[in-house]
Amino acid sequence: MRKIAIALSKGGVGKTTTAVNLAAGLAQRGKNVLLIDMDTQGQVAKALGVKTKCGLAELVSGDCSLGDTILPARDQLWLLAGGRELAGLKRQIARKDFGSENTVSDALKPLEGGYDYAIIDTAPGWDSLTINALFYATEVLAPVALEAMSLQGLREFGVSLSDIQRYHRRLGFNYILPTFMDGRVKKSKEIYAQLLEYYHERVCRPIRYNVRLSEAPGQGKTIFEFAPASPGAQDYYSLVNRILEDDI
Repeated sequence: MRKIAIALSKGGVGKTTTAVNLAAGLAQRGKNVLLIDMDTQGQVAKALGVKTKCGLAELVSGDCSLGDTILPARDQLWLLAGGRELAGLKRQIARKDFGSENTVSDALKPLEGGYDYAIIDTAPGWDSLTINALFYATEVLAPVALEAMSLQGLREFGVSLSDIQRYHRRLGFNYILPTFMDGRVKKSKEIYAQLLEYYHERVCRPIRYNVRLSEAPGQGKTIFEFAPASPGAQDYYSLVNRILEDDI
């Protein structure tokens, strides 16, 4: 099972949009996908129009079983929801004297081999949940908005990630996804060129700015359902293809 964390310390770069549409696109291509929301905002369930009673926090605490927490969201796509209850999980992690970074990994061990992919949506910042997400994952995809200070934020994230990699050697920083690409804006092109210069083959085809991408979650739909002919759908199809090309 490939486990891909969608992560970057900075907010507003399209992490949840990417997690939802990448997971949905992989499912459409016949893969069994588990989408895990590790953000206290719990936006993934809303973006998919799924109502939840239990999620990751209740699974880790033992208050709910796997059968109650993992919900079908689309054909071949299952959701393990986040939300405000994850604040309690943070406290539970903080109380641990040893192995706190593997709290989520330990709870999810029974799922190994049950899916082709696990896609993990993470919150902005760098807290115990993000660290747990990265210790569970084997790959990182970092969405990077093509705006001022983006390169600095990506470098800082890379430094923090390298600290994790010292202890979790299977974790690869495999993908950088430029987001909010606007061909009319010179700065977007310049930052994209710099990403290619510094990070080479890790840089994916950009996600163009597309208002449909911001409208789709409000309807509880993926971009493929809401506007399948839109530039946003085309770009996320391209990302899905890129990930599938690297299947082992």
